[in-house]
Amino acid sequence: MKRTTVKIPDQLDARLRHEAERQGVTIADISRAALEAYLSEPSGPRRLGAAGAGRSGRSDVSERIEEILAGEVGR
Repeated sequence: MKRTTVKIPDQLDARLRHEAERQGVTIADISRAALEAYLSEPSGPRRLGAAGAGRSGRSDVSERIEEILAGEVGR
């Protein structure tokens, strides 16, 4: 197994440590799982489909943006 150093913002570090403690696992375990999940996406990182909403041909996107985003995040 290789050792890698990654610099992350303090707030992300705090969240990472909290999650590791909550699950009763190491920071390395959480980091490996997160990297594996991120890199396992067949089409790369997931993008919100609403980012292309301007090309939808619909005229009500601005009124429905909360509904659209909720649907995309729920996928």
